[in-house]
Amino acid sequence: MYLLCKYIIFKHYIFVNRGLYCRHKWSRYKAGESIRRDKCKGICKALNWHSLPNQDGENSEQISVQEYINHEAWSQFLDNNFGVGAAISFAVGSDILLDHIKEDMIELASMPVGTHIGQLNVSWLNGSLPEQFQMQYNYEFLHRMKCALHNMRMRTKIGLPMTPHSVMEELLLYLCCEESSALIELSGGICDMDIISCLYSNVHLDADHTYHFSHWENQQFYTE
Repeated sequence: MYLLCKYIIFKHYIFVNRGLYCRHKWSRYKAGESIRRDKCKGICKALNWHSLPNQDGENSEQISVQEYINHEAWSQFLDNNFGVGAAISFAVGSDILLDHIKEDMIELASMPVGTHIGQLNVSWLNGSLPEQFQMQYNYEFLHRMKCALHNMRMRTKIGLPMTPHSVMEELLLYLCCEESSALIELSGGICDMDIISCLYSNVHLDADHTYHFSHWENQQFYTE
């Protein structure tokens, strides 16, 4: 890991001046601290790397369930109903997604009211959220998105079901899967295919459609 950190520090000037990562995080890496597994994807994304150097062997190691079972976002409900891979996927993916939401919120907070993520020089979420509604992804929306994700993570702590009741919750589960899949390969899916067919398949949604942005936070599914 020491050689890896030295190699990344070599990229420091370009990386920081492109505004692609927080300076306080870089200061820790420069001091020789190890890189958390869930941070690797963000580092690779910013540096346009497919993976961290010399990590192929490390990535091929079997994921230890014990490593995640005490995670604050571990869901026994997902483990029981969808498999251990689904539980790990949410734990890891929600960590990464939460970081990305917070980073974009920091950037939006310094911009005029109403600025959306498509107007940022660098956005961690741009390209991940459905493109039809990009102009709606402002600071207020990301705050609601963050609160919804926190609520889902809180439900895992107290053992409540993770059944999504809104498009927002379905979308968050999908994004968690996407974030974790770029880091680890796991079996066990928790994503509703309606999210992909309605929001990621080049289909234009009218305002009365269930998956239109105006209905994302409505409690629509499994409400009985």
